[in-house]
Amino acid sequence: MTTDRPPSARHPALDYHEFPKPGKLEIRATKPLANGLDLSRAYSPGVAEACLEIKADPAEAARYTARGNLVAVVTNGTAVLGLGNIGPLAAKPVMEGKAVLFKKFANIDAFDIEVNQPDPEKLADLVCALEPSFGAINLEDIKAPDCFIVERICRERMKIPVFHDDQHGTAIVVGAAATNALRIAGKRFDQIKIVSTGGGAAGIACLNMLVKLGVRRENIWLCDIHGLVYQGREVDMNPLKAAYAQPTTKRTLDDVIEGADLFLGLSGPGVLTPDHVARMAARPIVFALANPTPEILPEAVRSVAPEAIIATGRSDFPNQVNNVLCFPFIFRGALDVGATTINDEMQLACIEGIAALARATTAAEAAAAYRGEKLTFGPDYLIPKPFDPRLIATVSTAVAKAAMETGVATRPIADLDGYRRKLEGSVVRSSLLMRPVFEAAATAARRVVFAEGEDERVLRAAQAMIEETTVKPILIGRPEVIERRAERAGLSLVPGRDFEVVNPEHDPRYRSYWETYFGLMARRGVTPDLARAILRTNTTAIASIMVHQGDADSMICGTFGQYLWHLNYVRQVLARGGLHPVGALSLMILEDGPLFIADTHVHHEPTPEEITTTVMAAARHVRRFGLAPKVALCSHSQFGNLDTDSGRRMRAALERLDAREPDFVYEGEMHIDAALEPQIRARLLPESRLDGAANVLVFANTDAASGVRNILKAKANGLEVGPILMGMGNRAHIVTPSITTRGLLNVAVLAGTPVAAYG
Repeated sequence: MTTDRPPSARHPALDYHEFPKPGKLEIRATKPLANGLDLSRAYSPGVAEACLEIKADPAEAARYTARGNLVAVVTNGTAVLGLGNIGPLAAKPVMEGKAVLFKKFANIDAFDIEVNQPDPEKLADLVCALEPSFGAINLEDIKAPDCFIVERICRERMKIPVFHDDQHGTAIVVGAAATNALRIAGKRFDQIKIVSTGGGAAGIACLNMLVKLGVRRENIWLCDIHGLVYQGREVDMNPLKAAYAQPTTKRTLDDVIEGADLFLGLSGPGVLTPDHVARMAARPIVFALANPTPEILPEAVRSVAPEAIIATGRSDFPNQVNNVLCFPFIFRGALDVGATTINDEMQLACIEGIAALARATTAAEAAAAYRGEKLTFGPDYLIPKPFDPRLIATVSTAVAKAAMETGVATRPIADLDGYRRKLEGSVVRSSLLMRPVFEAAATAARRVVFAEGEDERVLRAAQAMIEETTVKPILIGRPEVIERRAERAGLSLVPGRDFEVVNPEHDPRYRSYWETYFGLMARRGVTPDLARAILRTNTTAIASIMVHQGDADSMICGTFGQYLWHLNYVRQVLARGGLHPVGALSLMILEDGPLFIADTHVHHEPTPEEITTTVMAAARHVRRFGLAPKVALCSHSQFGNLDTDSGRRMRAALERLDAREPDFVYEGEMHIDAALEPQIRARLLPESRLDGAANVLVFANTDAASGVRNILKAKANGLEVGPILMGMGNRAHIVTPSITTRGLLNVAVLAGTPVAAYG
């Protein structure tokens, strides 16, 4: 890293750190402190109970304190990024950033601790003294060889994981990248020759890891600023370098690069030249990891070896070796099982987990975060991207499993599958709520047709359906466009094998489809010519006819265009045999739980009967998610205090519900705050039949329902599942243009549940 940066880059970075408040961290309480009772429990005298429990059994600290999810990020500032020995105070922004990454990627709390102590043994003493406060220690930016001394002492004396990320984090990600690079190159660890530049902490740790992966020590040639590390050399040597000293008369990088399969650079710019690369083995692997300027730039490598496999430490080139792929997740797994250390087996499990993810289909969320990049396993995609949400579940579970198998876990996890699902739910917020629906969908292999089959989000959703469900996707679109876009997105979809394609420009069922549509609409202003035109160009109409004729069980449309436009064609074709659109229900997943909103799209000003039907249908759908419905009829009027149109319609709907005697809780008419806050409702209507907060809000018009839905999405970080089109027997769903790939998958699984179960 360099401080010689243009103002256009410096000022935004400085503003980021200064505003709206200085720094990147703050402390927030996890328990209420609103009254005297809270105070007596949080501090004296109630806190004594927790203290005594921990005194009797120290393991209880993980139960009654934050220690089990707390990491110390410790540095003395002697080797900070590319800035060198800038001291502990100047290192603080980096350590705060590390703590932010822990929280963002693995929901681990971290304190940054900058220590003004250059002596490694004294620094180790200070770190060891912190053990009662933390569940693990992350050593950071300590110069070599001091970092080895600090880590060794801490590991020997402490009973919690101690992990020097500059060493082991880099080594793990390099190991994962090398695993996949060798797979692509058709080579094996035990056969390759490695030439490495850089004898610091990261360089030595990477070589140690490659040896554990199978590289033969005699095939490793280590160079530093003084040249080759050879037996008998006395300049700038230590036992860690000496382990790679070669018995040879060769003395320079130029002497040993011939025939190298892998170059590993953790040194500085310009160390490797195109001539060096030209002398390497066929299909060379070049890991030029110096920052900000690599040992050689990728274009220089490709100028002499177009088939080379290249990784750097920079985000603007493919295959960035970034420690964030490792440290949050290895700590997550270690903390969750109460590991006493992070051993070799846990690190190797981390490597395999990272490498395997790159070989799998790219997650939709990662693709969205890196739009425009081709995330397909190959020379330019050796390791997953940091924002791949699968990392935490895959890597942390593998680490936890390895910790248990090697006997270093003090709190073993009995149900690893359940643990993995919990981790998935921590990043994919809809995961836990959608689980009952996914399980219901697994009982029947329904066919779901997507009207907009050329959309990349649809393609990714179809890939996920194939991998995660028994629901069969059908895509409407031009085959050549679908194939081209699937290939560009790095998907393994194969038309005909994985899914059916309906080509609107040429399908053998075209005549049957337009004749069916004409038969349904002949006395509603549609001529044969118009029917032919619609069934050639209108994919929503095509999907509706497919469901009507039994060529699909359900349809999904709406990734572009206006909701009511799509609803018009769904009504024309599928609103028959007692089916009709009752309302649109959106599930909003919020930080404090789920909240259902209706009717967001269908009836602009619903009648009392339509409101009643919406409430009944919403209650049925809420139960699909394993929840007990508690419905609030929301209005401008509150328990009869205003004689407004919305109040009158809601009161009439309440009377109709009372007459039906449904088997769920409902109440109205009321304001939103009364629906969600029991204290407010208790003051206004003490005998209210609603207990606690409502989880379903039904509104008197779509403006209010849709407005609340959008506010929750924009300002409360609400994640939407839906909209769910109620009343159509699960035969049709209309989404909105803002839907994500994950959202489409969720709606597809809803469409894939047995029709008999839900209306």
